[in-house]
Amino acid sequence: MNLRQFFDLSLRARRGETALEWNGRAFRFGEIAARSDRMAAALAARGIAQGDRVCVYLANRIELVDVFLACVKLGAIFVPVNILYREREIAHILEDAGPKIMITEEELAALLSHDAPPVDYPELDGDAPAALVYTSGTTGRSKGAILTHNNFAINAANLVTCWQITDGDRLLLALPLFHIHGLGNGLACWLAAGCRMRLLERFDHQKAAAEFLDFRPTLFFGVPAMYVRLLDIAQETAREIGRTMRLFVSGSAPLPAQVLEDFRARFGHTILERYGMTETMMNLSNPYAGERRAGTVGFPLPGISARIDAWGELWIKGPNVFAGYWRREEATRAAFDNGWFQTGDLAERSEDGYYTLRGRRSDLIISGGFNIYPREIEEFLMEQPEIAEAAVIGEADRVRGEVPVAYLVVRGEFDARAMEARCREKLASFKIPRRFEAVEKLPRNALGKVQKHLLATTKNSCPGS
Repeated sequence: MNLRQFFDLSLRARRGETALEWNGRAFRFGEIAARSDRMAAALAARGIAQGDRVCVYLANRIELVDVFLACVKLGAIFVPVNILYREREIAHILEDAGPKIMITEEELAALLSHDAPPVDYPELDGDAPAALVYTSGTTGRSKGAILTHNNFAINAANLVTCWQITDGDRLLLALPLFHIHGLGNGLACWLAAGCRMRLLERFDHQKAAAEFLDFRPTLFFGVPAMYVRLLDIAQETAREIGRTMRLFVSGSAPLPAQVLEDFRARFGHTILERYGMTETMMNLSNPYAGERRAGTVGFPLPGISARIDAWGELWIKGPNVFAGYWRREEATRAAFDNGWFQTGDLAERSEDGYYTLRGRRSDLIISGGFNIYPREIEEFLMEQPEIAEAAVIGEADRVRGEVPVAYLVVRGEFDARAMEARCREKLASFKIPRRFEAVEKLPRNALGKVQKHLLATTKNSCPGS
């Protein structure tokens, strides 16, 4: 079964039921199906066919849903691009993915300017690629993870079953659809379960309470930074929101145990924390019925196996695991061992089976649910003439979980404000170092590798930072 057939359980079987609220208007599932058919015809008229890559650079909006479903129907490969990315980052994805079209707001208007004749959809196997979602490691530039129709379907089926999502639920979705959390969990679970969803352009903590009270959702997917912001809601209002809610889920970054406890006291709900990756979607989850243990990510989901090697690293195997990295055969081979995928995360397993993540073997920084790869920032900083050496690490932050901080060996005078301005021109906002620290030298081991865990003991803030 491919995703077109899977999603027809809602798009066709529930065609008369309300599906989506967007920008003050409600759409039925049949309308969503018809919109995506028109979008598929428009793309086909532009020459898009099975296997072609379609890059999408759009903020959350109903047309982004149309494009995703159109790609699913045509067998094209959906390539979401983070809207916070700048020219440098976008150029890499375009060069690597080789898309036949890139859909921006301007291109979207051109696509929708005239009707195109309907098209016949190809017969697709579940192993056909559905999306190419860019992730990265600390040893190179971002890589495209090939996610298949089966990957999406298995992930959605697992979550709908294990989290008891039904057509009676009301999902408030504020996660960006360019991220696998919003796309693979939010969008796919909505279509699999056939529930009613209100899509927001973004999470605005100042308007969050009003959105909850107006829509009265039963289901909310968020990242820890969102839950920290929701704790600012007054106790009485929080309790009112909690009265109609069924399930709050957190992921994309570790949820501090204190946030879970504070949230439970304020809203009357225990957040369900789970663990996933771009390459695997969801791997483990705290139980819906059972103890949601603070600081843990629960148990492997159905059909998914987990093991911890002698180094304490977590490996995953199952039908949720991606097909490999786009045009990166060597990287793909290095990531697998007899079907097991190397996550790069360190973990422990309790005697009763709960998994707890203990950090990463890589230097990955997760800030507000976004992945930040220090190597990319370091390479940009090293391009600047006044910087001799650069190392970037994550520093704990109450709201975002972590924020990047840069340690620099500089040549002569250094203006931190000017450097920040240059970073803003070339890097997404969440990648900009929150502070620049001047050091005489970077701590290294005998092999010359920077010992990042020692950087905080060598700091001396740059003038103007």
